[in-house]
Amino acid sequence: MDHKMVSLADQVFDEIERKILSGTYQRGEFLTESRLSDELGVSRTPIREAFFRLNQEHLLDISPKGALVLGITRQDIRDIYEIRLRIEGLASRLAAQNITDEGIQELKSALELQEFYTIKRDSDGIKNMDNRFHQTIYRLCSSPILRYTLEPLHRRIVKYRKASISAKSRAEDSLKEHQHIFEAISAHQTDEAERLTVLHIQNAMNNILQIQTEPSAAD
Repeated sequence: MDHKMVSLADQVFDEIERKILSGTYQRGEFLTESRLSDELGVSRTPIREAFFRLNQEHLLDISPKGALVLGITRQDIRDIYEIRLRIEGLASRLAAQNITDEGIQELKSALELQEFYTIKRDSDGIKNMDNRFHQTIYRLCSSPILRYTLEPLHRRIVKYRKASISAKSRAEDSLKEHQHIFEAISAHQTDEAERLTVLHIQNAMNNILQIQTEPSAAD
């Protein structure tokens, strides 16, 4: 398969994954190669490859009828946060240990934009800056293993994080928690950065599990 085809397959995979994780394709829905070929304007070959990869990630279940959307269940959310609780604090600890002046400015920029969108109550903007803040920490921790473990976990619950931060009180609390994490990391306070990150993840998990009542995620 040539480079162009690989690139197309990746784009198709990303688009289908995004629609599953955002709830556009809902749990229990069947997807077919012909339908998605028409929707995305591509041949069936990259669709078939995307189905295979999404099946490996347990987001789809392949059957004779097509691809059954599994999505993210309530237990999946709990499991994802339990994993993050145990390793994301380490990422912040390493970021605090290794951060440079340039890295501090990157985190500060994400925080300033998060504050701007929080004041505007723009849930999409808040979600995007939340992503940017965490992904910057993953990158600044200088551990590819941690980064490539945490990034997919963070991405898989995008729908529920957006629902969570749509609540004004949680959006404001999350901003404050990020600010405290930033202060600890920028001051190279490794213990405090780790402690505050674990607390932040615990608060986020509790909030999402409290408000998340959709049947598709309660199975």
